[in-house]
Amino acid sequence: MSVFRVLEQFRVSGAARMTGTHRFSAIGVAAATGAATLALGLAPAGAEQATPSPGGKPASAPVSLPGEQAAQAEELATGQGGLRAQFSGSYQQAQAEAREAAAEKERRAGEKAARAEEKAEREAAADRDSTRERAADRSHDRGGWGDGGNWGERDRKSLERAYEREQRGAASYPDNLDGWIREALAIMEREGIPGTYEGIHRNIMRESSGNPRAINNWDVNARNGVPSKGLLQVIQPTFDAYHVEGTKYDLYDPVANIVAACNYAADRYGSMDNVDSAY
Repeated sequence: MSVFRVLEQFRVSGAARMTGTHRFSAIGVAAATGAATLALGLAPAGAEQATPSPGGKPASAPVSLPGEQAAQAEELATGQGGLRAQFSGSYQQAQAEAREAAAEKERRAGEKAARAEEKAEREAAADRDSTRERAADRSHDRGGWGDGGNWGERDRKSLERAYEREQRGAASYPDNLDGWIREALAIMEREGIPGTYEGIHRNIMRESSGNPRAINNWDVNARNGVPSKGLLQVIQPTFDAYHVEGTKYDLYDPVANIVAACNYAADRYGSMDNVDSAY
C-alpha cells in the first residue's frame, strides 16, 4: 500500500481530528509502508524474498547485479577483446611490413652489386680492346714485320701473344706448386711447348722437392761455377737460351723456371714427360 493511500484512509475516517501522537503514529506507519513498497520495487524481478532466520533476524538475500550493470560489464569485456584483437592484427601487420622492407633492401643491394660487376666487366673489356689497339698502332708505326711494311704472320702472332699475356696476367693462380705448374702449362700451350702436369710435377719432386729456391752447390755444374737452381734445377746458360718471352727473366721464378726447363726438354727429349732422371 502506498503512502498516499494510507493517508487518504486516515483522512476519510476523520483522521484530520486526531491528536499529535496519532498523527505521528500514522506518519510512521505510512513511512514504514512506503519503505517496504520501495524495497519491493527495487528487488530484481523473480528474486526470492529473504526468509527470516530462527533468531528473528532476516536472512541475507542472494546478491546479483542489476540487468543494466551486467550488460555494461559484458559490453566492456567485448570492447577489451576487440582492442586486443585490433592490437594483435596491427602488430602482425607491422612485422609483415618489416619483412617486406628487409627483402626489398636485400633485392636492391643485389641489383646494385650486379650493376657494379657488370660495369667492371665492361671497363675491363674496354681496357683490353684499348691495349690491343695501342699494340697494333705501335706495330703499324714501325712498319710491321712483314715485307714492304705490310702486316704479316709474325704481326698477328705478336698481337695474339700480347693479348694472351694480358689475359694470363688477369687470370688468378694460387701461389703454390699447383698454381705454378698450371700457369706454366698455360704459357706452354700458347707457345706450343709439349708437356703435362704429371710429367712436370714428377720431375720437380725429384729435382727440388718443390722448393723454388733450391740450389745445387756440389755437382759438376757447381764446380764449373754455374750451379743448378730452382724447381727444375736449371743452370743459367740453359735458362738464357730457352727463356720464353712473357715470363720473368729470373732463374728462381717458379713459372719462368718451369717453362724454360720444359722448352729445353722439348728440344732435347721431345717433352719433359720423357725425362726420368738428371737431364
